[in-house]
Amino acid sequence: MSESVRFDRAAEFYDQTRAISADAMARTTELLASEFDGRGRVLEVGVGTGLLALPLHDAGVPLAGLDLTEAMVRKLLEKSGGEPPFPLVLGDATRMPLADAAFGGAYLRWVLHLIPDWQRVLAETVRVVRPGGVFLVELGAYDEERFAVQRRFGEIVGVSLDPVGLNWAEYGALDAEMGGHGATLRILPVVHEVWEDALRDFLDGIEQGRYSWTWQVPDDVRRRVTSELRPWAAERFGPLDEVRRSTLPQVWRAYDLPG
Repeated sequence: MSESVRFDRAAEFYDQTRAISADAMARTTELLASEFDGRGRVLEVGVGTGLLALPLHDAGVPLAGLDLTEAMVRKLLEKSGGEPPFPLVLGDATRMPLADAAFGGAYLRWVLHLIPDWQRVLAETVRVVRPGGVFLVELGAYDEERFAVQRRFGEIVGVSLDPVGLNWAEYGALDAEMGGHGATLRILPVVHEVWEDALRDFLDGIEQGRYSWTWQVPDDVRRRVTSELRPWAAERFGPLDEVRRSTLPQVWRAYDLPG
């Protein structure tokens, strides 16, 4: 089985690849904080640079963070002024160095596609959350234009860009796995992420190797393929410098664990 994707190389630019507008972040923070209110300390699985954890911490949610990559955690510490804002643990999400029933809840965002044994991540999360707790999951996705560019990149290179873990759209597999742990599903109110940018920015990110799905491709090949992608994308979607307004629903799934 392949290994989980490590993000050592991405610490300095990770937040740009997972960008979320200030408005959507505020609404996401409010939504998650309301779910975790009164539950005690909550774990973020794959806390990374603290993109979501730091706003939740500022909102008063007691947190702990787990991540596989030391460079990402160092970036979180840099953003928080050098001192840990909450307990941080370096560890593998499939073998969490954490006690049973240690948390009142847990959450993860854009993580399960990076871990081959994603089912084990769910089992470990259920283990460390107390009975009656809640586990929130957002799988993440691109909009249709970016998915099309990604697919075309894979076609030109001749490699599969399927994630090593749970695919973006496999909500059925996620729900079934959590159902096997006795969890009850709730779909939380949708947070619509609206942003304005140019497709050139995404193509620049591919050329620079910012996205984990490009890392299996040698640098020279990646740059060559991006030069082929630019005219293809311009013909299909229009001027690459044109700033477009995009909307992507952020759908959080809440799994209530049996008490």
